[in-house]
Amino acid sequence: MQDKIKIIVATHKKYQMPSSDLYLPLQVGAKGKEKLGYQTDDTKDNISAKNSSFCELTGLYWAWKNLSADYIGLVHYRRYFASKTRKKDKFSAILTKEEALKYLENYDIIVPKKRKYWIETIYSHYKHTHYVETLDETIKIIQKLYPEYTESLNKTLKRTYMYAFNMFIMKKEYLDEYCTWLFKILFALEKKMKNKKYDAFHARFYGRISEILFNVWLNYKGYQYKEIPFIYMEKINWWKKGTSFLKAKFFGKKYDKSF
Repeated sequence: MQDKIKIIVATHKKYQMPSSDLYLPLQVGAKGKEKLGYQTDDTKDNISAKNSSFCELTGLYWAWKNLSADYIGLVHYRRYFASKTRKKDKFSAILTKEEALKYLENYDIIVPKKRKYWIETIYSHYKHTHYVETLDETIKIIQKLYPEYTESLNKTLKRTYMYAFNMFIMKKEYLDEYCTWLFKILFALEKKMKNKKYDAFHARFYGRISEILFNVWLNYKGYQYKEIPFIYMEKINWWKKGTSFLKAKFFGKKYDKSF
């Protein structure tokens, strides 16, 4: 019997996981690695070997190709959609199956609360923090493969906010649409960038660009979506995060690690 809804939890290490069967812990980048005891992304149709550059997208690809459910979602071991009932125990404060299904009665897609950059557009923030040539090449690919998305692309890049982290829950049929579109662009980008060399942090640009592309797709399709809060499972150093943001903006110091 097919599941009504399933949310994969992308992880690369052993970590506390939700007890609800709503969530499926998925070891991403599992190919050639020691297995953690979770479902792995290197079975059947997969791109697990690309994890060092595609990040959690290897898990998304696996779910798209191999998971059977009416609704499919993606979260991270350190970041979840939040429940309406906020509790001190963080794992008791994450979205429940009942809540998710209730939202999906009225909306096509669930997205995390928007991330605001305030003094940066999406394009300028990427330019200041990463190597902008990767985004510029993506723009050219979209204009060639999907010219009808150009207006949505331009609007997205000029915004000062986006729905980040590659987190969402959506109908399987919409996931099929999205992933077909997304991976065609990313695989074309991979061919264009194959001779470029970046350090381990900046080599993960496919995952970062896909966050932007999700917004381009969402804006173009016009599906009804619901914004809900998300929670971090670990403490965030907001001072370090904020100062790094400002150094990138005003002094051209690119990011060299995730925060």
